[in-house]
Amino acid sequence: MAQTRERDEASHQGGSSALSVRWVQGFPKQNIHFVNDNTICYPSGNYIIFINLETKKRTLLSCANGIVGAVATNVPYEVVAFSDRKLKPLIHIYSFPELMRKNKLKGSILLDYTLLSFSYCGTYLASYSSLPEFELALWNWELNVILCKKSQLGLDMSQMTFNPMNWHQLCLSSSSSVSVWTIERSNQEHYLKAKSVKLPQEDGTFFNETDILFPSSLLKDPVYGPVMPLSAIAGLVGEEAETFRPKDDVYPLLHPTMHCWTPTSDLYVGCEEGHLLMINAETLKVTVLQKREDATLLEDGVKLISPSILVYQKDGIIASGIDGVLYSFIVKDSKYSVENLLTMKEPVEHLVFSPNYKTLLIQTEKGSIYGYTFDEKTPLNKILVACDGNFQALDFITPGNKFFMTITASGEVNIWSMEDCTCLSKLYLKTATTTVACSPSSFSAAVGTMDGCVYFLDIQDEEYPEVVHKSFLSESPVHHLVFDQLGLFLFAGTAEGKLFIINAKPSSLFKILGFTESGKEILQISTVSILERDLVEVMVLSPLPETGSSRLEIFTLPKILPEVSTGFSDERGRLQDELVHKFLYETEHALSSAVLGFQNNRIYGFCSQVPYICSYLIPETEHIGVCVLKPFQKMQSKQYGPGRLSLSLHGLWLMSIAKCGILCIRDTVTLEPFSRYRSHSHHGQGIQSLRISMDGQHILASGKDDATLVYLKWRRLAGNLATEMTSYCRNVLTFMIGTMEEENNYLTTRHGSIDLASEPERTRSNQSQPKPNIDSSQEDLQIPEESHQKERSWIEQKSQEAIKNEIKLFSQKRKDIKMGIKLLTKTIVGMMEENEEVDSIAKLDEEEFALDLEELERLQDQSEEEVAKIKKDAELHNLAKSYLTELIKEECWNSMAVKGRAMKCFHIPCTVENFPMKERTAEEEEELKTVLQQRKIEAECLKLRKEIIETQSAMTLVKKLHEEDDEEEEEEENKIVKETNLPDYLLGSLSSEFGVDTSFLPSQLELHSREEKINQIVLLKDIIYKVKTAFNNEFNAAYKQKEFEIARVKERNVRIKEIILDLELEEIVWQPEFEDCEKPERALIVEDHEIEVQKYIKPRKKNKVDVLTHQDTDQWLHPQGSDDRQRGLMDMMGGVLEVKKEDILRMVIPEPPFMSKSDNLWTEDEKKQFKEYEKKVKELNEERDKYRKSLEAELKKLQNSIQESTQSFDDHLKRLFERRVKAEMVVNQEELKINNLVFSLLLEEELNSREEFLNNYRAKKQEEKSQTTEAIRKAKEDLDMYKEHYDNLVAEDKVLDRSFKKEFSEIPSNQVEILYKLFKRRPRVHKHKTQPDSASVVPFGERPESGKLNKDAFVQLMKAMDDLDNITNMPEGLDPSTWEHFCATRRIKVENEFKVKQKSTGLTEMGTFLRKRIEDDESVQHEIERVLRELILLQEDKVRFQLDLTIQILLKQGQIELENFQLTLEYSDAILINKNIIEDLNSVIRTQGQKKVASMMESKDVHKGIYQIEWEHKKMEMEMEDLNQKAWDIQMLFFSRDRQKYLNEPNYESLIALQIGIMEQTIQVLDKTHKKNVEHCKKLLRKLGKVSNQKDTANYNLSCNLQNELVAVSERKEICDSIGTMLTCEKIAKEQFESRLQQQKLTSISKQQAEQISVLQAEVERLRMRTFPALVQL
Repeated sequence: MAQTRERDEASHQGGSSALSVRWVQGFPKQNIHFVNDNTICYPSGNYIIFINLETKKRTLLSCANGIVGAVATNVPYEVVAFSDRKLKPLIHIYSFPELMRKNKLKGSILLDYTLLSFSYCGTYLASYSSLPEFELALWNWELNVILCKKSQLGLDMSQMTFNPMNWHQLCLSSSSSVSVWTIERSNQEHYLKAKSVKLPQEDGTFFNETDILFPSSLLKDPVYGPVMPLSAIAGLVGEEAETFRPKDDVYPLLHPTMHCWTPTSDLYVGCEEGHLLMINAETLKVTVLQKREDATLLEDGVKLISPSILVYQKDGIIASGIDGVLYSFIVKDSKYSVENLLTMKEPVEHLVFSPNYKTLLIQTEKGSIYGYTFDEKTPLNKILVACDGNFQALDFITPGNKFFMTITASGEVNIWSMEDCTCLSKLYLKTATTTVACSPSSFSAAVGTMDGCVYFLDIQDEEYPEVVHKSFLSESPVHHLVFDQLGLFLFAGTAEGKLFIINAKPSSLFKILGFTESGKEILQISTVSILERDLVEVMVLSPLPETGSSRLEIFTLPKILPEVSTGFSDERGRLQDELVHKFLYETEHALSSAVLGFQNNRIYGFCSQVPYICSYLIPETEHIGVCVLKPFQKMQSKQYGPGRLSLSLHGLWLMSIAKCGILCIRDTVTLEPFSRYRSHSHHGQGIQSLRISMDGQHILASGKDDATLVYLKWRRLAGNLATEMTSYCRNVLTFMIGTMEEENNYLTTRHGSIDLASEPERTRSNQSQPKPNIDSSQEDLQIPEESHQKERSWIEQKSQEAIKNEIKLFSQKRKDIKMGIKLLTKTIVGMMEENEEVDSIAKLDEEEFALDLEELERLQDQSEEEVAKIKKDAELHNLAKSYLTELIKEECWNSMAVKGRAMKCFHIPCTVENFPMKERTAEEEEELKTVLQQRKIEAECLKLRKEIIETQSAMTLVKKLHEEDDEEEEEEENKIVKETNLPDYLLGSLSSEFGVDTSFLPSQLELHSREEKINQIVLLKDIIYKVKTAFNNEFNAAYKQKEFEIARVKERNVRIKEIILDLELEEIVWQPEFEDCEKPERALIVEDHEIEVQKYIKPRKKNKVDVLTHQDTDQWLHPQGSDDRQRGLMDMMGGVLEVKKEDILRMVIPEPPFMSKSDNLWTEDEKKQFKEYEKKVKELNEERDKYRKSLEAELKKLQNSIQESTQSFDDHLKRLFERRVKAEMVVNQEELKINNLVFSLLLEEELNSREEFLNNYRAKKQEEKSQTTEAIRKAKEDLDMYKEHYDNLVAEDKVLDRSFKKEFSEIPSNQVEILYKLFKRRPRVHKHKTQPDSASVVPFGERPESGKLNKDAFVQLMKAMDDLDNITNMPEGLDPSTWEHFCATRRIKVENEFKVKQKSTGLTEMGTFLRKRIEDDESVQHEIERVLRELILLQEDKVRFQLDLTIQILLKQGQIELENFQLTLEYSDAILINKNIIEDLNSVIRTQGQKKVASMMESKDVHKGIYQIEWEHKKMEMEMEDLNQKAWDIQMLFFSRDRQKYLNEPNYESLIALQIGIMEQTIQVLDKTHKKNVEHCKKLLRKLGKVSNQKDTANYNLSCNLQNELVAVSERKEICDSIGTMLTCEKIAKEQFESRLQQQKLTSISKQQAEQISVLQAEVERLRMRTFPALVQL
């Protein structure tokens, strides 16, 4: 008998009635656990089931909050922990076997706990939660506190275990990761520290992982700058940058499935790929274990084993996979050997050893549990055998107090005992089953299947049920099977909405009485069959999704229906609605369930959309059509989700179940519940099936998803309720006892049973019997049967029988009709043969000969539908193509401001293309405008700075500049703008050759900031746009020229064609045309000649065209009137009045008629005529030759003209092609500069991202540093405090030892020595020794002592001390009071020693903890220093990158010479200077060299002319003497200075005029200066006048003040004279005088210093201006 403890009954029970759980049957879906050596447990639904392996006794533990979540057990303490599944779940701790709640753990988790695990040592419990926290928490479950917790977002774990040998280690694993957590403790503080295991790749190999944060292997690119890590390139600056890896660098790793610990604190990990890993928990070193090479193959040649399920055994593991085979792995030296241990029939889900390692529990995938015992004859023991799937349906076997039946979806039928839920028998139907029902009138049961069959079972012998009959109703699955209350009829509802009525008595072989049709889907069938009535009322519920309501169909069946069934149904088996009194009803609300009441004509319905249970009154009057029912009574159900109703046998109890899992039993009159119980949970989708026994004492409920079967029994039931139910059940059984005996006797005396395996053969043998002879007239109406005939359903058989009866009834008429059809067929065949011989126009289609108008109409409709479908598909296809065309056209054509086109030469294969260009957007225009405005402002600022510098250096120049005209200023501005243009080699492109203004383009040497580079990109794009525009303008001009040339060629070709026609030449006239590439708009226009398909013309339009064509033909063929003048002109002058010059070539002189005669017969006149004829012919030929030559000359001239014009155009186009190449080169140059700038911007972003990441990482590490520092400080404080307590205890222990003899100094010394020896004596504590055999089996041996063991050891020590304190151990002659005092002192000493020992252990642990914290702090400090070094290097690279610019320079060919044709990219020792500097330096060197050569030549010629110079010198001396004499004579003459000047100056008049002009200018300047001085003096005079007026006013004020001061001085003087303080006044006056003098001296000194400072400032400013850098571009 199973036992259970009910919790919170008040919340589930109502009134004076209460239900209790008798037992629960379920199979494990989670892992099973050992509570002790002989008891296992597993969760099932809302319960935890405990099974004693020896007695098979079961115990239940209920979860009051619904379904049980994660479960864990602690064997040393014999407790079980489980979590519930409510919002903010709890962890419950229960003791076993008392099942008393020891604690309730409440954390901060919102949704669910997924893993729970106890430590073997101590009172520690680890929990792991799922979404959204993913939190690992460590609890002290005895104290109900969380010791520590830590979250790891996004990681969902599948297994969590403590190290059995060390509770400080915890392993968590999932399908993608394995992590080892270390629990560090310092006194009462606990810390969690995680370490992730680096798993190998899928092939078992390891890859060298580079440092992501600080990569050391990055190359330094000398051209493109520093190379950043991938995270910086990706722009990541947060925590994701620490683990970022590109997709190409991510390799698939092994996928762990399960792990287990070893006694050496290692981990064995099984993988999906078949590898077995061994992980060292301390170093996290991973070793891939290899299979021994000498290991033999396993059975059946299995080579690959996937150890997905692991459990540790001594020297290895036991593993299993999806093959269901248990393997024993013996591991030694990183290699293992495999042996077959056991083969199961299904895959293994879990393996676990008992605590004493004597039994291995094997949990299979279905939920079965087997116990494997080593070294026994029958090692495999069946503990729990699971069913093949969840319980699909169940029912009591009449009367329902001993046995019940269940089925599964796979077709397994089980019969169970009500007493202890023992499975008595199993039956496999080998087909998918849906529902089951047990007959109240016999020991038989009906099982519905998915293939539309109903199997009838004989269940008289519960241990050997048999299938006695099978009814194949229809092809649709059977979803509902219901017996009426008296067991007269069986109602079967199918998925297609048919309801079959079957005789429930086995003696009738379960005859099918008929069927009726309901809606498309049947939700529930309800019957009312009571003793007082002769009718059975039936109600069928079906949904109406269109209206959101439900339909109810109610009909009645007489109890004598089996005797008169043929009159109630037609030939096809359909019951007649008039005879069964069928009525239709609809409800306002949609119902998920409805039952028919026994009394008062009521219907009870469970609303699916509102939480109400309603009762409806059935109208007493009959009606036609559909009657809408309104609720008569409403009661709030307090149950959520779709529910289901059912009635008890006597119809007074209404039971309701719903998705919430709560069972409510109500009174049918008041609808008030008198009992409630939560047997299942909404997490398992609630209750699926509910049955109550006939006496109402037993209730069975099965869950939908949790596969749990709960047996409820009344623990307390009101007296009147029990009496009513029992009396009614007794009456029914009394009424049916005779029928039951009769039917059971029939089942007992039946012959044989249906063999499910041989049934198909019997079916085929029955169908292979010869068929009855059928008339030839009936051959065409026979139902076609397949060669492999299958079993027909009952409804098909009835239809076939009805067809046969109709054939027999109308056979003669069918013969006549058939003869008529044959004659008509012959006629039609003849017409079709005649139709084949006619023309194709008059031929009819074969479909038009069809006489079946309906078929013909159907074919026409089908063809029209196909045509419409094809047309629609074509329209959609065309629409898609049109849409795609419009997109392409809009993107590539309409959006282009300049369409892309080409232009070809006339004679050479040369093609020039323009630049397709889109219009600038408003944003681009605004951005360009902003940049240009900014550049203008910068240029103006630069200009003002230059002016300021020039102003400060030379004020006079500024005055002159201000006096210049506005025109000169504008010219200078233009000159400055022109001077700002950069040279081509420094500009980096040839854009200036296209007339593009580059004045606003800054130098490449000045692009340092991000904004400058962006502005440069905008300006470069504008230059590209202008270059393309300039070339497109030239292209358009050339295109117009080509159009003109083609038009001129066409014009000349007209004349050429006339000449060729006149000369009768066969030359082809060359006519140039535009090609498609030159006029691309042709591709968008479809010409008529491009359409290959004939154009469809509507009939009406076609007739109109035919009429017009006929009229034109008639008009052309109409005879013209007689025109003599026209005919005469044609005969005489060839139809023209004047002979043109070009007609000479076609003129023919007619021969005289006599030329047909012989020349001997000619007369004189005829000869004269012949001579005239020859003369005319000669003249005509001469004219012809002359005109032909002129035409040939004109033709050649026209052709040469065309050739010259087209050739000149080709030359122009070749130049344009060269221009196109240069334009494209310019565009490429500018785009190259843009690309370089974009790259520099990207690199700058990467540098910024890297710097931001390093700063964030440093901040993170600094925060960790502060935390570690705080942890060290706190650990030191705790250690000091703990050490102080420890020292105090040690000191107290020493004091006790030293003071022992002092305390017993009153007794003799010999007794003191004896007592001291006893004082030092300690009792021997008997430790629990394991048995030798168990020690050899248990791989973990003796584990570290837990807190409980420490407490037990202390208790044992105190008990041993009691033995030592016994009076029998007292020395002789010692006083008992002294002995008692001695025992108390010794006990205090022992307790103190025990405390010292514990404190010593704690002190060691705290020291270890402090050392680890210091190591963590040092590692964090090392990381911070590393980050700082990286930041310094990064800042250096950033500064170097900002200064080291990438410059594009144009170089001419031949100016670069490379040695060995190797391109040099390293220019670290090179500098970039201006070309003019080198050229100026070369010119200076060249000039100096020439000067040196010239000086050398001069020095060479000096010696040659020395003598000549001396002779000339003597000659000149002599001449000089003569000239001096003459000069003396002349000087002696009297001449004025003016005369002398007149004589000496050759241009005396011009000199006088120049002097006059200079004097006039001087006078003007002096006059102007004088006027300015006068104006200045006047201004100064006016200013001095104003100052004098101010001074007069001030003097007047001072004079007034002086008078007052004089009065005050005189008063003071009189006062001083009167007082007699003359000496004091003189002293004060002297001091004031000295201070005034000193003040004047200081004032003069300050003035001098101020002058010196001003002079020094001026000198400093002058020097600064000398050294001020000139911002002028070289």
